[in-house]
Amino acid sequence: MEIQIQTEIDDFKKKIQVWKNLFDIKIEFYIDGWAIFLREKSFYPRIIIIFKSYEKCSYSIKSFEIHLRNYKDEEFKELYSIESIKDQKYLLNELKEVIYGKDLINSASKIYKNTFLE
Repeated sequence: MEIQIQTEIDDFKKKIQVWKNLFDIKIEFYIDGWAIFLREKSFYPRIIIIFKSYEKCSYSIKSFEIHLRNYKDEEFKELYSIESIKDQKYLLNELKEVIYGKDLINSASKIYKNTFLE
């Protein structure tokens, strides 16, 4: 099982290397699953988290805007979230849309009463 998980992570990490110039990529393991963190390097203070539970056969993506409180402590505001992504193909498509601004457009549309989505 552990070899399968590591193979899955390595395979996915290879697929997201196209964005390595835009994001710092970090992997963390937890009791209930693993996560890949994509922290934007320069354009916008944002982090995208991909999570996969060991129990479920699906992925989730969450995007957060990063704010500094008192110039040192980071605070996170959720911009976008999607659960129950069934396979890596759909995960990569969704991730690509988030990287290129889907999360920002959805967040701005909520603030401005869906003006951008009409």
